Amino acid sequence: MGGHSHWANIKHKKGAADAKRGKAWTKLSRELTIAAKLGGGDHTANPRLRKTIEDARALSMPNDTIKRAIQRGTGEIEGAVFEELSYEGYGPSGVAMLIECTSDSRNRTRTDLHTILSKNGGSFGAPNSVAWMFKAKGLITVKGASEDALMSDALDLGAEDIKVDGDIIEVYTAPNDLLKVKDGLAAKKYAIETAEATMIPDNLVAVDEKHAPQVLKLIELLEALDDVKNVYANFDISDAVMEKMAA
Repeated sequence: MGGHSHWANIKHKKGAADAKRGKAWTKLSRELTIAAKLGGGDHTANPRLRKTIEDARALSMPNDTIKRAIQRGTGEIEGAVFEELSYEGYGPSGVAMLIECTSDSRNRTRTDLHTILSKNGGSFGAPNSVAWMFKAKGLITVKGASEDALMSDALDLGAEDIKVDGDIIEVYTAPNDLLKVKDGLAAKKYAIETAEATMIPDNLVAVDEKHAPQVLKLIELLEALDDVKNVYANFDISDAVMEKMAA
């Protein structure tokens, strides 16, 4: 996946900083509420809720905070009513972006997105101008494993594909198989770095040295919004350009 994978790794590394700013907890709290609202408060019967609880605990969210977020979703306690929204747009170099949000105010969310896009070389796209370019997948990243052994075990567990990016191996699954494959690999003692539902672009757009910082800045600004849950983009930045930017 070239630069796309590198960006995923960059995001994982800055996760701790997000947690310190409280943004990670805010976004996970909303996801807990929505997952409980849509699938019920029993995590054993609600895979999405179970996955979010695991993510919340991985970032040391207090159990009471997790419980209250779930109770807001089930209606046991009052709270803001959040809904899931999806926006499509473009960034510098014609990079396609799919922006997933959780919001209690559609107008605020759209205004905030429009402000950031318009000031950073981006724009909104028409409905389905971008969404068709992406496919829903489960993505598990594993570190320090034998490629051959992991491929055999992952495929046996129902994975669709694996790709190598440096010392990280990416395991792709159908969305509904994510937790099954993750649990199976964990049982075999693989060092799982991350496991998440994601959107994978069918094709990538090459971004040159001039526009790469602009693309990454735009995505970072969007992700910094509390209302933004995920930003998916079809950019490809070469290893050489990524290394220059990191220097």
